[in-house]
Amino acid sequence: MDAQKTINGVRVNELFGTIDAVKKAPVIAKFKFRANNKWLDCGHNRTTIKDFYGTQQDHPHGKYFELDADEPPVLLGEDRGPNPVEYLLTALAACVTTSIVYHAAAKGITLNAVESRVEGDIDLHGFLGLREDVRRGFQQIRMVFKIDADVPEAEIEALMNLGPTFSPVFDSITKGVPVTVQLDKESSSRAAA
Repeated sequence: MDAQKTINGVRVNELFGTIDAVKKAPVIAKFKFRANNKWLDCGHNRTTIKDFYGTQQDHPHGKYFELDADEPPVLLGEDRGPNPVEYLLTALAACVTTSIVYHAAAKGITLNAVESRVEGDIDLHGFLGLREDVRRGFQQIRMVFKIDADVPEAEIEALMNLGPTFSPVFDSITKGVPVTVQLDKESSSRAAA
């Protein structure tokens, strides 16, 4: 048995073992990620992440993750956490970066450093319902990467392009994804009239 090979912190033997397992049993590739959110006050709410489903079973996280979101004072919040669109930018940057790192490891490329800058433009006319012709979400998002690796520039450029190519978050944002929203009628309550 080969000794465990690690590149960029990625256990490459396990990565290829996962790829082989999915090829042999495609059903294990189906995952569901979950989050529960609770409003606290004004723009402040908290998301708790406890578990996810994958490889045909539930997997609890080693610890619960709590993510607070709020709005900055200029948007009437108290700045008790990043706002939701900042979390979207964080998810995008993290997912594209992880895709770059994993694909570099699979190609045997050691990365010395990866950094990115992400920014997006939103016009409040849409969110506030003041103009129907203005999109409510981001109008444009820009990502700029710095990648330090001991390979030719063309290889770094190709590697950087693998990030958006294989990132689930990039795919979800750029290609859209069906989202359903419904009321849980059993647990919702209303004041007596």
